[in-house]
Order: sequence, then C-alpha cells, then structure tokens
Amino acid sequence: MLSWIAIQKNRPPALIYPPVPGQESSLRWAGKKFEEIPIAHIKASYNNTQIQVLSAAYVPLAHTSCGTEGFRNAKKGTGIAAQTAGIAAAAKAVLKGVTHVRVVVKGLGPGRWSAIKGLTMGGLEVISITDNTPTPHNGCRPRKARRL
Repeated sequence: MLSWIAIQKNRPPALIYPPVPGQESSLRWAGKKFEEIPIAHIKASYNNTQIQVLSAAYVPLAHTSCGTEGFRNAKKGTGIAAQTAGIAAAAKAVLKGVTHVRVVVKGLGPGRWSAIKGLTMGGLEVISITDNTPTPHNGCRPRKARRL
C-alpha cells in the first residue's frame, strides 16, 4: 500500500516500523542519524525545573533552571517559569549550532510540558519525547501510621 503523496512525489513511502537490528534507518534530521541528535534532559520537580542540553557524546551544551532565570521561592515551580527556562536553554543551544533535539523528561512537576513547549518556542525542533520518571516497584516500607 503506497500512500498517494509518495506516488505523486516519486519517492518511497516512509517506514512506520523501526529498522531491523543490524540495518540502518533512512530517516535523517539535518543530515544526522537519530543517535547523533543532541538530548535535552528535563528534570521537573515540584519546586523547580532544570533543563540541560547535551550533545550525542554527552558534552554539555546548555544548562538552565527556573532559579537561574530569576524566579524565586514558589514561583520556580510554575509552568511559566519552566517555559522561560526552556526558551533560554533553546537560545543557548541554538547559538552552539543545535537545530533538532531529543527530549528526556524526568519527574512529575508542573513544568513538564511547559519546558518542552519552551524548547520549541526557542527555535529547537523536538524529534522524540521519552519519559524517564523513576517509579518504585514497592521498594521502601512506609512509616508507621500516625495515631491521634
């Protein structure tokens, strides 16, 4: 089943499935493979949101947080602060030549999606979003119940 667009433009259709191990994918972003695209790590806690852009070789390119953008106390844990930090991180990364980015999100804070939105507003194109939030498999025993 070829799509109508692929027939009109005389090119093979894009593959939906990932490549078989041992084969390379034909997808490229600005001439780079998926593994060569820089990664934006977003750590969204309830009190702050930290954003760090790393190259594919894990060399830091840009780092911002809501606190470094001038937000203080409870305002650091808001979506607007995370969006501002995302725009600032994207601006720093664009100056280093980054155009496309993979996003890895960790944490359950209010700045999760706002930070991703800020990265796109700052001029970066988001290729993939991965959730890396740690979840306990019922690890530690809770404290004893408080009796009043």
